[in-house]
Formats: sequence, structure tokens, C-alpha cells
Amino acid sequence: MAMTLRLTEQQTRLLRETAERDGTSMHALAVRAIDAYLAPRTAVRDRLLGQILAEDAAVLERLRDA
Repeated sequence: MAMTLRLTEQQTRLLRETAERDGTSMHALAVRAIDAYLAPRTAVRDRLLGQILAEDAAVLERLRDA
């Protein structure tokens, strides 16, 4: 999926410098940064969902059968 990302001049400069230093593209660096930002949140969400499903299994089963 394509998207447009609007950055300030400073953000663009820092992204470009970091990408060059890391030997990667600005796109790849931005994707890695987004993934790194989202990964812990996804893990927390999954953990909490598992906890809710375990704690409320009886209620959820009754709702399913209703």
C-alpha cells in the first residue's frame, strides 16, 4: 500500500543522514521505525486479549450459545 508521509525539513534530513549511515534507504528505515514502534503495542494487546479470553471464558461461552 502506498502512502505519502509529510516530514519537516529537519526530519527529512535526519532520516536521510541515518539511512545513509546505516546503508539503507529512507523507506526501509521508516518501515523499520514503524515496526519497532508497533511491535510492543501488538505484544501487549495480544497478551491482554489472551488474559481476557482466559478470565472470561465462561461468559464468552454463554454468549456464544445464546
